[in-house]
Amino acid sequence: MQTFDSTYGPVAAPLDVARRSQFLSRTYGHLTGAVFLFAAIEVVLFKTGAAQQIARSLMGVSWLIVLGGFMVVGWLASRTASVASSSAAQYLALTGFVVAEAIIFVPLLYLAETYAPGAIGSAALVTFLGFAGLTAVVFVTRKDFSFLRTLLFWGFVVGLLLIVASVLFGWNLGTWFSVGMIALAGGAVLHDTSEVLHRYPDDRHVAAALQLFASVALMFWYVLRLFLQARR
Repeated sequence: MQTFDSTYGPVAAPLDVARRSQFLSRTYGHLTGAVFLFAAIEVVLFKTGAAQQIARSLMGVSWLIVLGGFMVVGWLASRTASVASSSAAQYLALTGFVVAEAIIFVPLLYLAETYAPGAIGSAALVTFLGFAGLTAVVFVTRKDFSFLRTLLFWGFVVGLLLIVASVLFGWNLGTWFSVGMIALAGGAVLHDTSEVLHRYPDDRHVAAALQLFASVALMFWYVLRLFLQARR
């Protein structure tokens, strides 16, 4: 959960209907833009043949190095979008994060395209339906899901430790790991959507969109991984 001091705008929930609607519209508009940018980058990479080269390069590097670098980029982007007063800096953080996500997704997308044709579209549809359903739960119930923060934190710590162990000891993280991470990503969507509705200042729509995009990308990653495991 992001924290904001009094120098930022008022949080979205107590605002009048017009301002709250504007904040939410901007947030989800930027989220949509981020998703389209991600898709456009992937299309360009695959159409130009760069995806194959990137996939081979990343597969030849220790996944711990890739994961560590990605975590640093993600933290810096989220932090910058949350505290930067400059709109340009916020947009740069969001764009940089989307580009980093697009690159790290290349090996998984390449494997799916090669060994499980159609899996990418199916995974994208399942992810969209899951995100839409969880978002609806938050907006309809108006429930504050901030209580999930501790559970999500420890869930991600356990997941990260299992990933590290799988790299170091050659463990095979099978279907149930993917299912568990999808459930964790769903919890992150509930939490982040609740934060957007109840706690984000109305001038932090870029940061809100970045946080939501991170949760959507996580869900898509493990849904696609699950489809790939089922078809191989």
